[in-house]
Amino acid sequence: MTEREVAFLGPVGTYSHLVAQKQFGKNARFHPLPTVLDVCTFAAKHPTARGIVPIENSSGGAIYETVDILLENRPRIYIEQELSLHVILALIGRRNEKTTKLFSHFVPLEHCTTWIKNTLPRVEKHAVASTAIAALRAAAEWGGAALGSRNLAKLYGLDILDYPVETDMPNITTFYVVSGRKVAPEKPTKTTVCVKIPNEPGSLYNLLGTFQSESVNLSRLISRPIRGCPREYAFLVDVSGGLHQPNVRSALAKARKLATEIRVAGSYPCRRAFRS
Repeated sequence: MTEREVAFLGPVGTYSHLVAQKQFGKNARFHPLPTVLDVCTFAAKHPTARGIVPIENSSGGAIYETVDILLENRPRIYIEQELSLHVILALIGRRNEKTTKLFSHFVPLEHCTTWIKNTLPRVEKHAVASTAIAALRAAAEWGGAALGSRNLAKLYGLDILDYPVETDMPNITTFYVVSGRKVAPEKPTKTTVCVKIPNEPGSLYNLLGTFQSESVNLSRLISRPIRGCPREYAFLVDVSGGLHQPNVRSALAKARKLATEIRVAGSYPCRRAFRS
């Protein structure tokens, strides 16, 4: 069997890595890359490869690097699946050391504010780029600990000091599986569309009305400025339903008459959430 090549937002041990492992298993060849752009470029250049990129966190919001790549269509990629991860955090460090410094991505630090206040009231908090980098920092510094997934402890020679860590709110991160070529969707339940509309009164209202007229629900609408065009915006629109549904096709046909540019970035299934 040929190995599936899968790129993900690195370093090793990130939640993107964990989702890639859960989705593609042991038969894949994984490539940790430093940026979302690098992951998408890898997927675009290798016809049989896939990329795993985050698109949204339940409290941190949209990942705009991913959004901008889809809107600009550079590199040219297509959404193949939507995956999600219910993040259950662990405190990892060394059992024989008093925790004086706590490292993590800013989202877990915010999600665990009450727990940190009650459990580690005098700890120094340090926000870093990812939970994997947090584990690296914790491993390198005396008294260091990190909030992240349990598998980071094994990767970086640390102990699991507490699990699960209590959070103030659920932490769900959503990811796209992206490919450099279109594939036949398997039971698509969502469609993502990239849209540009005239910069004139009522244009967005009229665009949204085409979906309402066909009883099509919009689950996400993100606006981003168009580079080089001041005060003009492009929109990433998530539609509930696949292109095989007549009302979705009809709504998109109406939208095309109103938009200056419209492109389907993918019609795809949404998988059941994994747990970390």
